[in-house]
Amino acid sequence: METNQQRIAPILESAWTKYAQFDTASSNRTLVFNRLRLWIAIFGVLATLFAILTVLYPAEFPFVGRVVLKVFLVASPITASVLAAFTSKFFSSGDWLITRAGAEESLRDIYLFRTILQNDSSRHTWLEHRIGDIQRSVYRGMNGELVLESYKGILPPPPRFDPKYPNSDPGFNDLTGDEYYNYRLMSELNWHIKKVNQLQKQRVRLQAMILLAGAAGAFLAALGGDLTIWVALTASLTATLIGWQELKNLDVVVRNYSKVILELTIISDHWLNLEVETRTQSEFYSMVQSTEDMLWSRNVEYIKAMQEALKESSLDEEASLINRVIQEQRASDRRSKRAMEDALVGQTTKSLDEASETITETFKEALGALAEEAASDVVQAELAAMKEAMREMAENLSNKLGLSSALDKIKEEFSNVEISADTPMSVLNDLLSRYPKTEDVKG
Repeated sequence: METNQQRIAPILESAWTKYAQFDTASSNRTLVFNRLRLWIAIFGVLATLFAILTVLYPAEFPFVGRVVLKVFLVASPITASVLAAFTSKFFSSGDWLITRAGAEESLRDIYLFRTILQNDSSRHTWLEHRIGDIQRSVYRGMNGELVLESYKGILPPPPRFDPKYPNSDPGFNDLTGDEYYNYRLMSELNWHIKKVNQLQKQRVRLQAMILLAGAAGAFLAALGGDLTIWVALTASLTATLIGWQELKNLDVVVRNYSKVILELTIISDHWLNLEVETRTQSEFYSMVQSTEDMLWSRNVEYIKAMQEALKESSLDEEASLINRVIQEQRASDRRSKRAMEDALVGQTTKSLDEASETITETFKEALGALAEEAASDVVQAELAAMKEAMREMAENLSNKLGLSSALDKIKEEFSNVEISADTPMSVLNDLLSRYPKTEDVKG
């Protein structure tokens, strides 16, 4: 019954889920990053190749071929720069290394839960806190952007834990010393032996290609003539291969994995050298602690080496071409805009000067015409008539103003008199006699 409870322990299932989530995210991001860097390298070499082919393209060949080569020549470095800028934007932080650390730390705690802590009643609480701390650490390491897809596959996740293999870890039961030795120690030891041999072959191939590219360049330079131009291609290829070797940091990784193989082999030999009766709980726990410490140290060294490789292999320089193109285009736009403004201001100034001269001449002509018309008899007669009319209007206005003043004076003097049927006749006659006379027509 206890075994069944352990197999379905919710916190252990949650821990395996987090491990699978981090492991999948790290593997996918690593694959995408490597592919992007590979395409950046390819387009960089292609740019050099198309440049050489454009120079060497025979004049008697169809013109459309030269156009196509020029299109590829322009497109290759721009594409490489765009990819470099994209990679620098979304992969420069090395977030797949953070999730890899989260996966390996989760796996370590899972095995500690199933081995050293298997008789501890508080281990479920301990694992719960550890998984929470790991998630917070990954969250901080990814600058507060925990963008991960949910894991919905089987647990433990294949291919690392494939139930088809007899020595595959079932994942949920507590482990004995021999089970841990087979499921964890030997599994990691065999994986590292296989991996270090693959990396060594890759390192030898890269080194051989670098030497061959350099030798080809020296050979072409020695031949001279038209072949000299191909030295640029071999130099570009050599630089690309060296950059790829530095990015993968194969020397450091091989040394790191070699150390893991050495230490795990020593731990393995010690366990195998123990008699059945001497494989005590203390020896079992010591094997677990030494193995997990070694694997975690390997993980820390690997992440540190990869982070250093990312710093040294900055994508800023690879993205510089597209930045220069954009800056030059902006400068060209500014020059064009300034030229348009200068042309507009110049044309406007010229138009204003011409319009000013035209208006001045027109104004002079109008003044001359007015002077001639003003000197004529008809205009003089009209002006005299207008002058007389204005005099009469002024007199009428003066009379009206005087009338208004007289009325105001009468109003002031008779302000206390109430005009009604009871008003004395003498008062009314006095008021009427003082009312001013006008020349306006009555009615």
